[in-house]
Amino acid sequence: MSSLRVIFDRDTWQEIFGSIGNNKTRTVITIIGVLWGVFIYIALSGSAKGLDNGFESIFQDIAMNSMFVWAQRTSIPYEGFKIGRPIDLKISDVEFLRKQVPEIEFIAPRHTRGAFGGSAGRVKRKNQSNNYNVYGDYPEFTKIATKRIYENGRFINNEDNKYARKVAVIGERTVEELFEKGEEPVGEYIQIDNIYFQVIGVHKYVPGGGFEEDGDIFIPFQTFRKIYNTGDTVGWFSIAAYDDVDVIKVEEEILTALRRRHRVSPQDNRAFGSFNLGEQFNRIMGFARGMTFISLIVGIATLIAGVIGIGNISLISVKERTKEIGIRRAIGATPGEVKVQVVIENVFLTLLAGIIGIVLGAGLLFVVNLATQNMENFPYTNPTVPLIYLGGVVVLMVLLSTLIGLIPAQRAVSIRPIDALREE
Repeated sequence: MSSLRVIFDRDTWQEIFGSIGNNKTRTVITIIGVLWGVFIYIALSGSAKGLDNGFESIFQDIAMNSMFVWAQRTSIPYEGFKIGRPIDLKISDVEFLRKQVPEIEFIAPRHTRGAFGGSAGRVKRKNQSNNYNVYGDYPEFTKIATKRIYENGRFINNEDNKYARKVAVIGERTVEELFEKGEEPVGEYIQIDNIYFQVIGVHKYVPGGGFEEDGDIFIPFQTFRKIYNTGDTVGWFSIAAYDDVDVIKVEEEILTALRRRHRVSPQDNRAFGSFNLGEQFNRIMGFARGMTFISLIVGIATLIAGVIGIGNISLISVKERTKEIGIRRAIGATPGEVKVQVVIENVFLTLLAGIIGIVLGAGLLFVVNLATQNMENFPYTNPTVPLIYLGGVVVLMVLLSTLIGLIPAQRAVSIRPIDALREE
């Protein structure tokens, strides 16, 4: 109860503010260390969170544990086959991979005309025409890479594939180039390589959502297969593994299974190509987490140094106020009350410096956020510091300043009142 009385005692705070007011320059120098430590922590951790948010926004429309697999040519002779044999992925490989690799959540066979350097499809409507990439897809593809469709349309469904319907989902740029301004494209017809398709939807372009463009056209896989006579072959597979599995291990299991099925040497690493988006995402997020960890270490180290500086200044202050402390002891102040006052002053200066550092750091992040809002090619979004981190910093400041403050507090009560009164 005595300690609480000291904390809420008006005279205690008058003495603290009086000491601060009489030594303004020293007080400013004292709090700079803590202020700078908190400011660095807020600035670095907020920036790291901004990168984290930016990378997540880039990958928000595609499964985190996704990958692409395609066939190439063999580089090692095997089972009587010569080197350089071309490999073709088959539709039947879908069920085979599902059975061989149970970690696969979604798998979508895909075809394209125009992407990866191929000749694009010629698309016409009335007097307008242009070349666009044409993709043959199953609806399961949208579970791997989300396609945002305007409200009055839809994406390809299973019925479209079952009956090989001549329907198409076109891009925003396709609408701008082939349709009049204000004209509703859904329900209208376009020609793709001289074959009429009905437009069933318009997809919104999502930068970073894959290798597609804003003018791409999507048609049912089975329709693509018939029009371009692809038979049972597949251009490539888009695959998503479950979230809780090792995506690198899943990739290797898929490639191993495909080598076995297509009679390719187990040592042939060129027969199949792959791009593991999940692995890349994990690396990027690992970098962001590393930035957060570095900001934590640097901020805490600077904060500790600042708190130690406040403790050292408190020792000097106690020495200068030896006579004052002696008078207080002589008129009845207990050692505990003197200790509490010294610790309170230490904690108050630390919290004051920390709050100023938080405000300045938040101001910097606000300015940075305004400056980066329209930077489409830079993965940086909403740099903020979670409240739990701020709470942790405040608790750490209180604990450290209390512990460090005990040193000058002990020094204050170690002097006998009679000796303090004799101090000149």
